[in-house]
Amino acid sequence: MKNRNILFVLALGAGMFVTSCSNDDNDGETIIPLQGKYSLSQTGTIVDGKEVLIDAPQNAAGCNKDYLDLRLSNAAVIGDYNGSDCALTETTGTYVRSHNDLTITVGNISSTSDIMNLTNKELKIKDKTTGVITVYTR
Repeated sequence: MKNRNILFVLALGAGMFVTSCSNDDNDGETIIPLQGKYSLSQTGTIVDGKEVLIDAPQNAAGCNKDYLDLRLSNAAVIGDYNGSDCALTETTGTYVRSHNDLTITVGNISSTSDIMNLTNKELKIKDKTTGVITVYTR
């Protein structure tokens, strides 16, 4: 009887161990939500196999950083501060995420990027056509 109890406890423990392990077969996708407001931080490209990033020249000196706001409604709002008075121009479009691709459409123009990194603090994308890398921070 004692052997049965030990076997039962071992089998139960092994069963719990097996069911607690998860299959991380998510094709490299992240579970961090994409929605949020991101400030433009850096841009760059890959040179000789290495990322080369610089502070985003699109951000006007003395102004707030330009931004990308991806909303739950799939609206994409692009904020651009410019001029001596740091006037804000907002352009609205839509976005669609398909696996690790992000497509933003404004008017008749669409741009598709690979999501290179998505964390609670950063969204890094690489344009599929131009190869330009853009880094946004939350």
